[in-house]
Amino acid sequence: MAKRPRLIGANGAPSFKILAQEWRVLPDWIAGRKAEAPLAAAWPGDGRTTMVVPGMFTNDRRTALLRRVLQSAGYDSYGWELGRNMPNKITEVLDRLGERVALLEARHARPVTLIGWSLGGIVAREYAKTAPAQVETVITLGSPFSGSRKANNAWRVYEAFAGHSVEEPPFPGTLSEKPPVPTFAIWSPRDGVIAPEAARGEAGERDDEVQVNCGHFAMSCAPDALEAVLKLLHHQSIKS
Repeated sequence: MAKRPRLIGANGAPSFKILAQEWRVLPDWIAGRKAEAPLAAAWPGDGRTTMVVPGMFTNDRRTALLRRVLQSAGYDSYGWELGRNMPNKITEVLDRLGERVALLEARHARPVTLIGWSLGGIVAREYAKTAPAQVETVITLGSPFSGSRKANNAWRVYEAFAGHSVEEPPFPGTLSEKPPVPTFAIWSPRDGVIAPEAARGEAGERDDEVQVNCGHFAMSCAPDALEAVLKLLHHQSIKS
């Protein structure tokens, strides 16, 4: 019987064997492209406004497939239009994100649903805490909001660029505190960057959690992740 790869590395982060499997993002992206139309048809939306916040060092190009699926399903979907999500500009990003959200809220006359991938999910959660009237729902994709700040394979890179300790992020509260809006966490046991427990969170830190089966870098394009986002929004539409 083949040995299963060791799941846990230092500080509770995913092991190197799991991290090394992140190369599978390309097959997941191809599968996501093929599943785009069927998924959009299976989980129709209600026209609400959605904004996708990209992960660390990435921009709207890396979330294009997710936004296209949302648009096809019947949502008004937008990128954040703030360039790359750099860890040394988080305070500035929160201010500029507020301007973008306010603009979209005024244009569509309803709060905005924020969907954040990795660091983008942290930004979305923190913004929702400061302006809950402008945010309808928050969905995070592999975002490390729970537990140890070092239960991931990205904290050293984060610190190198951010100029501050990962243990002392530039936010007034604690990352694990749930925003006062419906908040959902999507996580994966195949995540090679963020520990599953950190992205799943505990009861009280989010309203619900959804497990998917893809790597961290595929969270914005893999069929599992795309369907999870569509399902959550669809069920929210039914309830509202």
